[in-house]
Amino acid sequence: MTFSSPLPDERVAEVNLDAIRHNVRHLVEVVSPARVMAVVKADGYGHGALPVARAALDAGASWLGVAHITEAAALRDAGIDAPILAWLHTRNSDFAAAVDRGIDIGISGWELDSVARAAQQLQRPARVHLKIDTGLGRNGCAPEQWDSLIGRALEYQEDGLLRVVGVFSHLAVADEPERPETDEQLRRFRDAVAVAEDAGVDLEVRHLANTPAALSRPDCHFDLVRVGLGVYGLSPFHGQDPADLGLRPAMTLRTIVAGCKEVPAGQGVSYGLSYRTAKPTTLGLIPVGYGDGIPRAATGGPVQIDGTVYHVVGRIAMDQLVVDFGVTGIVDTAESPIGRPAVLFGAAGSPSADDWASASGSINYELVTRISGRVRRIYVGGTDD
Repeated sequence: MTFSSPLPDERVAEVNLDAIRHNVRHLVEVVSPARVMAVVKADGYGHGALPVARAALDAGASWLGVAHITEAAALRDAGIDAPILAWLHTRNSDFAAAVDRGIDIGISGWELDSVARAAQQLQRPARVHLKIDTGLGRNGCAPEQWDSLIGRALEYQEDGLLRVVGVFSHLAVADEPERPETDEQLRRFRDAVAVAEDAGVDLEVRHLANTPAALSRPDCHFDLVRVGLGVYGLSPFHGQDPADLGLRPAMTLRTIVAGCKEVPAGQGVSYGLSYRTAKPTTLGLIPVGYGDGIPRAATGGPVQIDGTVYHVVGRIAMDQLVVDFGVTGIVDTAESPIGRPAVLFGAAGSPSADDWASASGSINYELVTRISGRVRRIYVGGTDD
């Protein structure tokens, strides 16, 4: 059997590349004269690393940032020639692939020797950024080992195996501007930079600020800011919408209503029967669930159907969730919602990723990043080539 036209997408994450460009241009203006590194790790926070990278560079980003060398290598192999930094490594990381492709490598300590060996084998110097832990407590060199790391790096530099081009760190609470720890991290970062420069390191870039610091702490901008969440048009601050910050959400997650049926009062809904209807009503079936990246814990999350927002009732399952329309008499009529668009979150006028984050006890970063590969990405406002 053949069909005369393709079936509409059942589950779509629509990514607006014009919104990406707008956000990057805005951030470039906000942080000038510092430059912008657009962070496209985790497949561009779920938006698609390659199309986002191209849009961000087109809009004025100077650098790209990723966690893993494999992510950086994929961008290089796709033709991206802008500076790229990768900063999270294991003993199995392919440092030779990074050196060979001209990918900058973040160094917290142990990686230095491995990078030097890779550079020696390839007869090509590596470009490295030394990371100092200023208080976040994840990767980054402990302050007590900073002098030693700089000394070892300079020895390798004198041997022609690498060049130290950057010093960086990461902020812990910049999304809570009232907290004092950011001031302390800034002080420690300045001290670490001074130690490196006094030792003879000729730095191209010093970078500390993430999206919240880019938007609220110009004293943290230095030469380069690493912006992730802001690129995608989401706010890092509680109580501030993206529009308040001049940003536009780039992803809209939508599907179509798969079914509806009338049920009596007292009808239980989904596993555990944690929700029971208060009166005769119509339940709507939405064909997305935690297998698509919707948090299982997000009971109460909003779904917009025909301009009206309904809320998830009962537990979210792997492939589906349920909303209560609160009315009867619509099944098998022209008012039936079956086949109507259902928007979970998106641009202005729709529920937001923050709404779903609130319902699930999570953050907007996680909501967009976790949307699974079962949901097709489509791109508007540009190309996904």
